[in-house]
Amino acid sequence: MESEDFIDANDPEAGTDRFSLENSKLLAIEVDEPVFAKVGAMVAYTGAVSFTGKSSAEGGITGFLKDAATSEGTDVMQAEGSGTLYVADGAKEIQVLDLDEGETISVNGDDVLAFEDRVDYEISTIDSLAGSSTGGLTNVFLEGPGQIAITTHGDPIVLEPPVTTDPAATVAWSGTAAPTSSVNRSLSDMVGQSSGETYQLAFEGTEGFVVVQPFEERQP
Repeated sequence: MESEDFIDANDPEAGTDRFSLENSKLLAIEVDEPVFAKVGAMVAYTGAVSFTGKSSAEGGITGFLKDAATSEGTDVMQAEGSGTLYVADGAKEIQVLDLDEGETISVNGDDVLAFEDRVDYEISTIDSLAGSSTGGLTNVFLEGPGQIAITTHGDPIVLEPPVTTDPAATVAWSGTAAPTSSVNRSLSDMVGQSSGETYQLAFEGTEGFVVVQPFEERQP
């Protein structure tokens, strides 16, 4: 392939949204207003964009995404100025969602890639799972309005309750779906106590949705 053809084939496409997918693994963000992104996710930017690290255990606008099992945090950085920011995370698939006013979603901390400055967020351990054999889950609660980007290993499926999922494969769920922990004794007998499939998330009711990826993220 000639270099000119290579450039034309891979030239970034101009989008009308602040969050635009260049491809399934690369997100372009127009930084005309501040935006938050996962530290280490920046792969390139154009224009005059500056970055400020945010790290505070209090959560909120100066918070960071904490891993409940390892007590390690994934820092959030704020990008501001004028230009285009390109972000990615380990070649994972990127999903862009538009949250309406008051609409909420709970996302696994490691799967949050970016969100607009106007989106409220809070880091919290799911009370119903705290102290369970899954180690509890520390998720990021995002509330609209605004655009957010989350990542998945492979193409996800979106299921409606009632549904039971493996915590290690569960990426996110809407604010109208609240999980509880459960143990499947038949699986325990079949695959052993150490298997993550033994412990599950049970989403009851008929409202909301649950995002599940074809991959199990095990804690070290």
